[in-house]
Amino acid sequence: MTGIYFSGTGNTKYCVTKFTRAINENAEVFSIEDDRAVKAITDSNFIVFGYPVYYSDIPKLVREFICKNSSVFKGKKIFIIATMGLFSGDGAGCSARLFKKYGAQVLGGLHIKMPDCIGDVKLLKKSLDKNRKIIIKADKKISCTAEKIQKNSYPQNGLSFLCRIAGLFGQRLYFHNKVKAYYKAIKLNKDKCVGCGICEKNCPMHNIDIVDGKAKFKDKCTICYRCFSKCPQQAITILGNKVFEQCYVEKYL
Repeated sequence: MTGIYFSGTGNTKYCVTKFTRAINENAEVFSIEDDRAVKAITDSNFIVFGYPVYYSDIPKLVREFICKNSSVFKGKKIFIIATMGLFSGDGAGCSARLFKKYGAQVLGGLHIKMPDCIGDVKLLKKSLDKNRKIIIKADKKISCTAEKIQKNSYPQNGLSFLCRIAGLFGQRLYFHNKVKAYYKAIKLNKDKCVGCGICEKNCPMHNIDIVDGKAKFKDKCTICYRCFSKCPQQAITILGNKVFEQCYVEKYL
């Protein structure tokens, strides 16, 4: 068993690691950004594959990883973990359809609610106590599901036709443009930016350069909120215009 994930602020990494090692404490876990990920998939028969859900869809970065490496998924057994801040619909089903297309056997799916990473939209923000309670519930769901899988019982979250309809009409139909192309409208408060390079170092898309002592964004953002949450000066916003909370999973553990 091998865990593979994409994670912006640590939610999905946390869930995939905890889940995979609850089943096999010696299992290795890799980010899709890790050069070893493709070989790890090739060498393993059972893959736990996790990602956050954006607007009831897969992040474009994750979709491209699956499509680019389609041949390595043929014949693999895959269990999908989809993390979300509020609603998913068929979050697991979106990748399941791709995996099946490329010859993989999808055993099941698990949807896990986690603290929302979108820290520049006030409506989505919860108190620290509420987010910690969300983590506790997630831990219990992970442990319970791991026990079921050890008994060969796989949940099917997000894989049914009704889930697909819920995902389509709940969000994807209205927000498809948010994830079908890379986002281009990241905003920088130049008065706050000190050109420290932390955002540049952490961007999974290599979408940020430091030019003349300030962060400069290109046009390939995958909306993972990693740069937003790691900026020590709170100089970056993405969907909103004000930093309400920088969200990373370690705050809630």
